[in-house]
Amino acid sequence: MYDAVVIGSGIAGAAAARVLAEEQGKQVLVLERRPHIGGNCYDREDEYGILIHQYGPHIFHTNDEEVYAWLSRFTDWYEFGHEVVARVGERLIPVPFNLNTLKMVYGEEKGERLAGKLANTFGAGARVPILKLREQTDPEIQAIADFVYENIFLKYTMKQWGQKPEEIDPAVTGRVPVVISYDNRYFGDKYQGMPKDGYTPMFEKILAHPGIEVRTGTDAREILELRKEEGKVYLEGREFDGAVIYTGAADELFGCRYGRLPYRSLRFDFEHYRIPDYQGHSVVNYTVSEEFTRITEFKHLTGQKAEGTTIVKEYPFAYTGAEGEIPYYAILNEENLALYRRYAALAEKFPDFYLLGRLAEYKYYNIDAMAARALGLARSLA
Repeated sequence: MYDAVVIGSGIAGAAAARVLAEEQGKQVLVLERRPHIGGNCYDREDEYGILIHQYGPHIFHTNDEEVYAWLSRFTDWYEFGHEVVARVGERLIPVPFNLNTLKMVYGEEKGERLAGKLANTFGAGARVPILKLREQTDPEIQAIADFVYENIFLKYTMKQWGQKPEEIDPAVTGRVPVVISYDNRYFGDKYQGMPKDGYTPMFEKILAHPGIEVRTGTDAREILELRKEEGKVYLEGREFDGAVIYTGAADELFGCRYGRLPYRSLRFDFEHYRIPDYQGHSVVNYTVSEEFTRITEFKHLTGQKAEGTTIVKEYPFAYTGAEGEIPYYAILNEENLALYRRYAALAEKFPDFYLLGRLAEYKYYNIDAMAARALGLARSLA
């Protein structure tokens, strides 16, 4: 009945399934363990009619023309430049730390002079990782780096990752730059915004193809069996020789036989207020105070007009695999990557079996990069 099986209906699984069905004429079965499609991008209206992101805020941004054009087939866009501020003491300052932040901290005159020094050192528009900034010998640049490190980076990073900053992979620290520009937007990409009607309707359209069957509330492990001794895949008790794309956790696929891959997880506490506005910003990072890392106010992300407002506070913690916990961020270090490679090696024993996505590949992807990877993999299977 099926030419391919895709496990997971997030951006990786949905994009891959659509290409397999639409461009290659394959009959595709999509298996989704959750009761809904869309993975962590899933959004819905809460009981107050506010469109919320159930698994934390997801802002689409990209410079990839092909990905933008492909997704635009399935949605119109609410375009906006996402801006984030950090609460430092009684002030809200733009992050990433930029030249506007610099003048707020040091005053107009000194800030202007320091802005020139940063531009001369790194180049206008540069995005400089905080750890690179700290390596500079100029005492004034060092002072800027120390301010950013202590007030924006250090405690926030320790809350988010449960580690000291020097223990974290440079690919992660590189996502927290100092930006040598006056652009307050969090991202510098050409295209920024949200699916106009929400992520879930976009995913519904991606998966709405006669060649795609979606089963939600279905754990693939209950109907898909990997027989290591044979190197074969069985679907509902029958040998399956089509392509299988797996987007779930690589360790769970094999029963965590070598031990569980470490992740950071998040707890989301949603609160609703009968006021038109809670914080005046889409996202406020709490870089020094509070146990939570940030507060998102969804109306500012989506442009929704409503009398009340819903926020969510995020509390990071170490993922244990307990019921209800979700693995969000891979903890990238050599020990963990070595463990992952053992699981990837098991998957390689099965022909036409492919690991795709944040969990399956144990790495971080933005939405656009994940879509590009999914489109590329699916097209390579023609």
